[in-house]
Amino acid sequence: MPKKIIGLLVLAVMVALVIIGAVQNNMAESEALDNMALGSDVDFLPTDEGLAVGEKAPDFQLTTLDGEKVKLSDYQGKKVMLNFWATWCPPCRAEMPHMQSYYDEQAEDENVVILAVNLTTKDKGLGKIEEFVEEFGLEFPIPMDENGDVGSTYQAASIPTSYMIDTNGRIQNKVVGPMDEPMMEKLIAELE
Repeated sequence: MPKKIIGLLVLAVMVALVIIGAVQNNMAESEALDNMALGSDVDFLPTDEGLAVGEKAPDFQLTTLDGEKVKLSDYQGKKVMLNFWATWCPPCRAEMPHMQSYYDEQAEDENVVILAVNLTTKDKGLGKIEEFVEEFGLEFPIPMDENGDVGSTYQAASIPTSYMIDTNGRIQNKVVGPMDEPMMEKLIAELE
């Protein structure tokens, strides 16, 4: 009889440790962005591509994950958050819930379009991209940079990289690294 009790106690302790580990893991994932350094505004010089503050954002046309054509210049008159990301990037994973929350709660009222360009040539295939979009419930357009040209033009070597583009189609900020919702709100509020 004592061996059964000891065995049950050992089993109960093991189950408790597994549960505690799972809870801690979930808490760590939900607080990933809090523990990660947020992105920062980057000072950047004029480039041949036109990426400096006040320059007209280089136009492009891509096809979204949903098969729709999007052209950056079609959004002139709106504020644009142009984001570059990939599914394997932990800071991108941390940032996406904040982008979706901003999109759900404020984007329409603030005249904001979010274009989250997937760096398709650097990602792990269409299936992984679709799983990522479903996992995070992303509803904003996901243009697919299938040739890598747009990411290259926008110098998205480190991801996530985001550009804040004003209603005149001019770049006002470049952020390298993840943003949280308050940072997005602040940068978008500064756009004309």
